[in-house]
Amino acid sequence: MSGIGSRMSRALSLFAEHRRGLALVLTVISVLVAANLLAHFTTPLASVIVVPIAAALLLAGGALAGLNWYDLGLTPRQLRVGLPWAGGAIGVVAVIVAIAVAIPWFRQFFTSDRYGSSGDALYAAFVTIPLLTVLPEEIAFRGVLQAAMLKVFPLRIGITIGALLFGTWHIASSFGLTGGNRGLSGILGDGTFGEIAGIVGAVIATTFAGIVFGWLRYRSSTLLASIAAHWALNATGALAVAAVWHLSS
Repeated sequence: MSGIGSRMSRALSLFAEHRRGLALVLTVISVLVAANLLAHFTTPLASVIVVPIAAALLLAGGALAGLNWYDLGLTPRQLRVGLPWAGGAIGVVAVIVAIAVAIPWFRQFFTSDRYGSSGDALYAAFVTIPLLTVLPEEIAFRGVLQAAMLKVFPLRIGITIGALLFGTWHIASSFGLTGGNRGLSGILGDGTFGEIAGIVGAVIATTFAGIVFGWLRYRSSTLLASIAAHWALNATGALAVAAVWHLSS
């Protein structure tokens, strides 16, 4: 009888833990949806401060819900172990972007009005992109959300759901994507079809990126690896746009 009671007690404990984990996942998703809507559909100030504030709140909320620094991939040892992963991720992304810029057909996709000057691109690459985009998003998605997901779902399912959410997170920021990119507008057009196709393409691309970032976060055991890959992708993209402007002027 004592064995049956022990098994029942353990089952009830696991069920309660599963419910708490699921509640945390749903809470994180709700906060992210609210932050996305506020950042993109309210005021210019909100577009700057809401996502970093949301990431900080999620970090604090995750700690209150039982997530520790190890769960988040942010212990000092994890960060040290992640340094080679971070360096490798930056190097791979930089090489791929450099090759794309060197090939004329791919170069058109970096012809954008967003970073017309080197100063703007450098400021974006080393200030706004890491502080306002990469760090908040990685803390929220590969930090708190992925840690919560993996307490409820198997690895592949947890990373896939997180990546799909990361892809849909970019819907609002993809409005007007084709209109500001000559390569995309030349292929897709700048009308309604081109707009929709650009958004769909952005969601697919960022979902794939979310899978890669999630795998890096898990495989390296640290958030530093996904932060580095995410930063490299965005920052080298900004610098590549400025380089293409200079090459074509």
